[in-house]
Amino acid sequence: MFEHKPFDPTTVMAFGILNGISIGLLNLSLGFNSVGFYQMTKLAIIPCTVLLETLFFLKKFSRSIQFSLGILLLGVGIATITDLQLNLLGSVLSLLAILTTCVAQIMTNSIQKKFKVSSTQLLYQSCPYQAITLFIFGPFLDGLLTNKNVFAFSYTPKVLAFIVLSCLISISVNFSTFLVIGKTSAVTYQVLGHLKTCLVLTFGYVLLHDPFSWRNILGILVAVVGMALYSYYCTVESPNKASETSSQLSQANENDSDPLIVVENGSSILPDNSVAKGPVWNSKKDVDA
Repeated sequence: MFEHKPFDPTTVMAFGILNGISIGLLNLSLGFNSVGFYQMTKLAIIPCTVLLETLFFLKKFSRSIQFSLGILLLGVGIATITDLQLNLLGSVLSLLAILTTCVAQIMTNSIQKKFKVSSTQLLYQSCPYQAITLFIFGPFLDGLLTNKNVFAFSYTPKVLAFIVLSCLISISVNFSTFLVIGKTSAVTYQVLGHLKTCLVLTFGYVLLHDPFSWRNILGILVAVVGMALYSYYCTVESPNKASETSSQLSQANENDSDPLIVVENGSSILPDNSVAKGPVWNSKKDVDA
């Protein structure tokens, strides 16, 4: 179904380990914080991702995009945040979870583009490191922070069946995560994740008859408005960005084809009395490639 494509092993190992750490920290954050504070942690991922991409990737987010994201976060916050019980350990874990999740999701996008790999190829290469990381550190941290041994639990056939089902679902989640981030961006994936939160609240009320207040309804409506605005502004701005990129590429091609410009491969037009020099080695080309 996909072509096996190995690439830079150091990058793959670092990415897999970081992804494993991110998953572990998010689960620890949920375990040591209230549900309301955990929702705050998830909301903080979008502004943190925007900040990191602006600082390190020089990516620009228009005022319209920022405005739509603000409305989205406001709506999800109204719908989900109920209590904010703070504690030092939980706050530290949440901060680390935010940073590692943002970096891992940004890397998911940048690695696919840099090494020309698909989401499935990246997932196939990195998941062994991710699994090993969780297998080594998971039981140790469980014992350290909760004083419980995961291997001492009584695993009945019913429990094992649900664990296997959970693993199968997580494979689908990982596949869709890598696919969405690779095709769009880390910020768009987070917007999609908050849509999932709204759907969970809605289906919980419709199917399971969970308690549903006017605050939940208001928050979901505001969040949907934010998502619609984000989708609209992204659709409007995409052609402009594409045209800017194509104009920059065409300008670069014109410069390369200009006979008056000395090109890097030494094939420019030279006077008869001059000596044509051979190609000059430039190690930066490998880095750029």
